[in-house]
Amino acid sequence: MSSSTITLTVEWADTDAAGHHHHASVARWVEAAEAALYRAIGHPQLMTLVPRVAYQAEYLDRLFYQDAVEVTLTVRMLGRTSMTYDFEIRRIADDVLAARGSYTVVHIGTLQGKSAPWPDDLRKLLA
Repeated sequence: MSSSTITLTVEWADTDAAGHHHHASVARWVEAAEAALYRAIGHPQLMTLVPRVAYQAEYLDRLFYQDAVEVTLTVRMLGRTSMTYDFEIRRIADDVLAARGSYTVVHIGTLQGKSAPWPDDLRKLLA
């Protein structure tokens, strides 16, 4: 299945009052990896056509301001209209797994539409 890995740095805005990354930062980082995947397959507009319908995350270690992290997103399952991703976020300096999880998106075909089957060309690119 398709995957995407990006590298980023924990920014000040990604942290909370406790001094480590805020849980919502993980969702933003994972979406950045998703957007990179869609750009890599030549379909950046998919971000507007695949709303999230389920999200699950485990927070295993803290990340701090200026930590370099690697975000990996992998297609686990490609259904008729949905797709489930697995993700991992690792601190690069010591290869510590800081977060992992999964989420499911549904292909809607158009901005106003309901769920629609994945077109064959996209299915080939994502599988």
